[in-house]
Amino acid sequence: MEYILENLDELRLGSIIAEDILVNTQSPIIRKDTKVSREHIQVLRAFNINKVPIVIDNQFNRADEEIMSKLNNKKVNKIKKETLPEMKVEFINLYNDGVNNYHKEFSTWESGMKVDVAKLRNILIPLIESASAERQIFFHLNDYSSIDKYIAHHSIAVGILSGAIAKKMGYSGGQTIQIATAGLMADIGMAKVDKKIREKKSYLTEADFSEIKKHTIHSFQMVKDSPLLKPEMKIAIFQHHERLDGSGYPKGEKLDSISTLSQIIAVADVYHAMTSERIYRAKSSSFKVLEMIKEEEFGKYNIEVVDALISLVGALPISTPVLLSTGEKGEVVFIHRDSPFRPMIRLTESGQIIDLAANRTVYIETIM
Repeated sequence: MEYILENLDELRLGSIIAEDILVNTQSPIIRKDTKVSREHIQVLRAFNINKVPIVIDNQFNRADEEIMSKLNNKKVNKIKKETLPEMKVEFINLYNDGVNNYHKEFSTWESGMKVDVAKLRNILIPLIESASAERQIFFHLNDYSSIDKYIAHHSIAVGILSGAIAKKMGYSGGQTIQIATAGLMADIGMAKVDKKIREKKSYLTEADFSEIKKHTIHSFQMVKDSPLLKPEMKIAIFQHHERLDGSGYPKGEKLDSISTLSQIIAVADVYHAMTSERIYRAKSSSFKVLEMIKEEEFGKYNIEVVDALISLVGALPISTPVLLSTGEKGEVVFIHRDSPFRPMIRLTESGQIIDLAANRTVYIETIM
């Protein structure tokens, strides 16, 4: 294959990389035969690569469509930047309304009222639509949570995440709404758990935890007669604390006995719980939690579900500004295909590039 070394400043979108481009990494930062995108140019610039091997045959084929696409993409990016603050404000308003409305419903369940599935679904649908319109919302979803009304915050977030994971996995629109609604309702049974235990500020005793674990049974009992939820969704609610290795509850089910639907809710549930501040525990970094779910808890969760979550909240765009666990600031310059939540980071002050995949003691604390 014939190629020339093209100056980075003259590199065109759509050019074909002729050879693997290697730096001090275990694998190429860009592979041979890759079609150049804006993101690739950013990566090359971050690594101070000024000459790029480009297939000669591709050098003189610039089409009018490519030029128009470039101009149109600039317009789209401009629109996104201009509308993002407005979209986030709209989402936060919807989110806060959803939390308050869920909390009111929760109070009625405590007093013995029946669950209005239609009302809960109507609380959730606008949030799903708003979140799906702007991916950055998923990166910050845990930031909206607070200790006050925690169950409402958690339930709303699990509903949104469950729906987003289901959509990522290819479920239809109707199924996605059903799964999201099941995620929202997974913890409604907490209304039947003693409030003193729910709001206990110290660690739970074994007896306390035994009562907490009954919430999955209570949740199922509260929705089992509803015609608005499909039977498999009711089972997913019942099973959302089961684990594939048999370490979960209420029945200690294993492997094929646990539905994929329940695993979607389970992964959304554990991710949001561990990344949110709670009465007896500070929140953890989203990326540290993703690593734990993917690696330390391997065998407990459906890997397809975990990968769908990672693609939603773990794979950061190039140039994303981040704060590291060391307190240093930087930006993403390269994403590892097999470990997207441990990218390469260029430090703001020194310009040094740190590979988080190689340096396991450092992780991304938050997106700035």
